Amino acid sequence: MTDGPMREPTFLVLTALAGGPQHGYAVIEDIAGMTGGRVRLRAGTLYAALDRLRAEGLIEVDREEIVQSRLRRYYRLTGAGEQSLTAETARLRTQATIAERRLRARRIQLGGATT
Repeated sequence: MTDGPMREPTFLVLTALAGGPQHGYAVIEDIAGMTGGRVRLRAGTLYAALDRLRAEGLIEVDREEIVQSRLRRYYRLTGAGEQSLTAETARLRTQATIAERRLRARRIQLGGATT
């Protein structure tokens, strides 16, 4: 994992798995729900991200089961994944706080209204 900002899909996948182990389709649905439908990962994009995150040691397979003759694999965060998500959450919070402070200094309320 790099020390730079995390790409949004990575952040969202890790955030989805922070709620507990999930299989791929559940991750896709969770992300769509978290973003109000703004982000809808395609299966190919998700599974490439899951493979990359496994290789980076941020997630691991929790368990596998057969559902309707198909393998369903559940993923979970590793300790390194939790640390990475925690660090990125703090980074984003810091940046959002700076933006809010500057907007308030100009009497601009969040949501676009001015005071």
